[in-house]
Amino acid sequence: MKKQIEAKRALRRANFSPDRPDASFLRTLDSSIKRNTAVIKKLKQINEEQRDGLLEELKSVNLSKFVTEAVTSICDAKLKSSDINAAVQVCSLLHQRYKDFAPNLVQGLLKVFLPGKAGEELDSDRSSRAMRKRSTLKLLMELYVCGVTEDAGIFVSIVKDLTSSDHLRDREATQTNLSLLVAFTRQGRFLLGLPLGSPDSQEEFYKEINASQDHKKQLKKMIQSFYDSAVFLLQSEHAALRQIEHENARMLNAKGELSEENAASYEKMRKSYDHLFRSISSLAEAMDIQPPVMPEDAHTTRLSAGEEGASSPAGKEPASVEPIWDDEDTRLFYESLPDLRAFVPAVLLGESESKSGESKTPEQEVRADSELGTAEVHVPSNEAENASGEVVPEEKNPNSEKAREKEKDKDEPESSRKEKEHEKEKWKSFGDGGNLDSLLQRLPGAVSRDLIDQLTVDFCYVNSKSNRKKLVRTLFNVPRTSLELLPHYSRMVATLSTCMKDITPMLLQLLEDEFNFLINKKDQMNIETKIKNIRFLGELAKFRVAPSTLIFTCLKSCLDDFSHHNIDVACNLLETCGRFLYRSPETSVRMGNMLDIIMRLKNVKNLDARHSTLVENAYYQCRPPERSARVSKVRPLLHQYIRKLLFLDLDKSSIERILRQLRKMPWDECEDYVLKCFMKVHKIKYNQVHLVASLTAGLNRYHDSFAVAVVDEVLEEIRVGLEQNEYGMQQRRIVFMRFLGELYNYRLIDSCVIFETLYLIIFYGHGTPEQELLDPTEDYFRIRLVIMLLQTCGQFFDRGSSKRKLDRFLLFFQRYVLAKGSIPLDVEFDLQDLFADLRPKMTRYATFEEANQALLEMEERENMMMEKAANGKYLEMEVPFSAEPSQVVGNGGNVLRRENGVDEGESLSETESGSMDGHEEEEDDVERDEEGEEEEEEAELEHAAVSEEDDHVKLRCKSKEVDPLEDADFEKELRALMQESVDSRKSELRARPTLNMMMPMNLLEGTKDHGRAQDPESGDEGIDEHGSGHNVAFRVLVKKGNKHQLKQLKIPRDSSLVQSTRQKEAAELEEKQDIKRLVLEYNEREEDERTGGTTQPLNWSSSSPSRSPGGGRGGAYDAGSAARSSVSRQRRPLAAGYGRRR
Repeated sequence: MKKQIEAKRALRRANFSPDRPDASFLRTLDSSIKRNTAVIKKLKQINEEQRDGLLEELKSVNLSKFVTEAVTSICDAKLKSSDINAAVQVCSLLHQRYKDFAPNLVQGLLKVFLPGKAGEELDSDRSSRAMRKRSTLKLLMELYVCGVTEDAGIFVSIVKDLTSSDHLRDREATQTNLSLLVAFTRQGRFLLGLPLGSPDSQEEFYKEINASQDHKKQLKKMIQSFYDSAVFLLQSEHAALRQIEHENARMLNAKGELSEENAASYEKMRKSYDHLFRSISSLAEAMDIQPPVMPEDAHTTRLSAGEEGASSPAGKEPASVEPIWDDEDTRLFYESLPDLRAFVPAVLLGESESKSGESKTPEQEVRADSELGTAEVHVPSNEAENASGEVVPEEKNPNSEKAREKEKDKDEPESSRKEKEHEKEKWKSFGDGGNLDSLLQRLPGAVSRDLIDQLTVDFCYVNSKSNRKKLVRTLFNVPRTSLELLPHYSRMVATLSTCMKDITPMLLQLLEDEFNFLINKKDQMNIETKIKNIRFLGELAKFRVAPSTLIFTCLKSCLDDFSHHNIDVACNLLETCGRFLYRSPETSVRMGNMLDIIMRLKNVKNLDARHSTLVENAYYQCRPPERSARVSKVRPLLHQYIRKLLFLDLDKSSIERILRQLRKMPWDECEDYVLKCFMKVHKIKYNQVHLVASLTAGLNRYHDSFAVAVVDEVLEEIRVGLEQNEYGMQQRRIVFMRFLGELYNYRLIDSCVIFETLYLIIFYGHGTPEQELLDPTEDYFRIRLVIMLLQTCGQFFDRGSSKRKLDRFLLFFQRYVLAKGSIPLDVEFDLQDLFADLRPKMTRYATFEEANQALLEMEERENMMMEKAANGKYLEMEVPFSAEPSQVVGNGGNVLRRENGVDEGESLSETESGSMDGHEEEEDDVERDEEGEEEEEEAELEHAAVSEEDDHVKLRCKSKEVDPLEDADFEKELRALMQESVDSRKSELRARPTLNMMMPMNLLEGTKDHGRAQDPESGDEGIDEHGSGHNVAFRVLVKKGNKHQLKQLKIPRDSSLVQSTRQKEAAELEEKQDIKRLVLEYNEREEDERTGGTTQPLNWSSSSPSRSPGGGRGGAYDAGSAARSSVSRQRRPLAAGYGRRR
């Protein structure tokens, strides 16, 4: 995406300031008519494959005299969506060379949107014209984005024409304009002032495109006005449709059947209404507004024939009527078929001649009606007696079709036939499926609705009578074990039968002949072929391609000989379409009678256990046992209002209002019920789960306990799901996993909760005796849980410790996935998408052994790093207390320790008087230092828990993985070492008896300078400054018995003892002066910070914790707590419920 944006930005700059060559340069290029004509012809066939060659040819020719011809060729080119980029580059090159190219091109492209003459356009022309408008509009948008044209007014004129109220009178024009407006709104959101919802680089690029606010307002106003008019039209059609349905219901109850005319008109109006509703919903989604909601009605939400649109028979309440389809997706699959006329030109469908000659030959309508009727009457009336079910009228149908085709060919002039054949060949070359063999090879892979619909459209481009026969034969020869392909093949037949009437009779005839052959053979072989045949007929019946009379005939044939394989065939038929026939009003009674006959036969005949179970399953699938009506709960009005807010009203536009309403609730009364509703997040639309998380974040600002309760309940639900591992709870577990990720996105939980949940998913019950119950090898649902959680919030783990945590978890996750063995393709594709989004460069291991070896190597590295970190941690714990800036002076590296505010250099009397007390105070101080270290460690851990980017988080997490035995040995050795240290210090203290010696005060009285006295064994001496001559007097304190004596000793001044003593005193004096200076500077700095003179960095207090002037650690602790509080404030949600991570 970034490369495309950069390429567009570069192309836009080049188009804004083109460096056009002068006339002399153009004369050097090839300007011959022959060469230019060849190049201009190539401009009509611009595509991605020929782009590079075409650009090279344009650079080598001089088209200055053929600009208008080049413009005409480009305007006439039939571009696909994949060719728009190549066309933009070609137009940019011509714009950069020729000044008059861009204005002519814009004018030529605008002619496509001019209204055509009324009454002259056929359906094929309208379809091709709509496709051309769509591609032209997209090309104009890209040219505007790339700077070829700078006038946004062209879009105003185009949209003004598309949103004209005159188009609302023509239904096909309305549908076409709605589809064009949807494409324009999705591509040109920046022109309407709508949020892009795209990456930042794309937003920045579109911000550079200057479109005036007047144009934006005008475009949005016109589209909104047209949308409102279309919604009004939809509502009027909805009312008319309901009126027709009620009339059909009354007619059905009065006469028992509907006329073909009424059924056809209802079906046509039903399809028109559904097509309009889908187009309006798409436009609403593109404009970020809520789609229109029609009044709920049992009939208007079903695409069916007129008979099924009728209400329930008389005597039954409407509430007792069950829907035909179990869910909306199934209904859309069987009833919402694509309209081939909207995708394929009519000439390829063989309808152009009939549509053009509609007014001249009205007999064709009668013949078409007779063709439609043949599919419903080809079973004889005595079907109950005729067990073979052979059909006579169907054999005449191909001959009648051949006769009609010959008559048409005779009546048609030869010239018109040649023109139509030429047009067909042209469209076939235009289509994507040019080769029938390759198209037929793609049939077994069409296992979804979109794939089979695309394949159906591709077949229309190779449509011919012989190809239709080949297609029918291929569909008929579907492998007998590939039963999953039958619904999709039936959908293809139903779609093609709307335009190609001969496909349905051919396929039905083949299937019916095969069924009769297998039934009459009466052997107990080819059971798979029989099941395939009857299931194919059942699927065609659900698409209303196979008539119900044919299905009942086949079922009657099986019931006539209800034994062996016929039981399997009948049960498979009931499982395929029995429920559909039983719930359809026109076949309900007859199907009920058949089910009663089957149960009577089951009770009469002595069936084995397998066949008896098959019959019961088929019977109860068609006619489930009656259950009592569910009694609805009676809830208080307040609870009903809360459910309405959360389950019905919640969307992007109403979230703020709902948050205000929830805050106004009597919270003491309804907090538990609000929590209960929040825990039913699986009942809310999947794309609105993040809105519930946003509401939780908004309520967290006012009710802290509520957010905590939500997180606890979500984690509990996840754990209960892992413990129970029920298949029916999988969808609910997926939603809760998405909810947990959204709670992290809205900053209600930290990453540690996410990673604990991830590890819980892959480790809980894995490798234990209960693994077969909790996490079987063939169960891959836990992989889906991990993928869902990481897809929701994994993009935020891209830096710091969370990135390392995710890398570590992905290694464990790979080993868990490889332990499962071979995984399904859909899970593998999800894994590939996950790694491509989160860690595209991460190594994917192919075997379990490789992943396990990688984990072992990672754990070894972690243990080594943890040991190094642990050693470094003890060093860091000693540094702040032994080498603080206020305690260290750099004179030989000596360290002066302050204990209780007293220096080691204080007077001897103070030291001696507090010798024993000083030891006790020293132990107390060590304890306080240890407590302070623990407090600082806790502060660091708290800071690491708040800031996910801190490297200490990894150390803390890894310390939990130390082997307990190694940890116990380490603690034992540490205690022994500490005990040894304490014992050695105790013995050292006992070996110094002179510490208790006191200086005799009578000896010191009357002296101004007492000098210094020390223990002789300690090696310290006091110098008498009053010594005379060459000697220096030392006073030595000795103890004789219990008496203390002071003796004088004279030592020569030039002796080494005197010199070293003087140097030591000078060094101590200098150190005291440095300490005094540092303390004064520190106090001045604290005074400046209090007055706001300077701002202390955030990490200064943590790296070098300073002491307060009194010597405590209060200042450093307060600074650390302030830093933690500031970080925690940064992680709180922003405005009410909108603090989502970006």
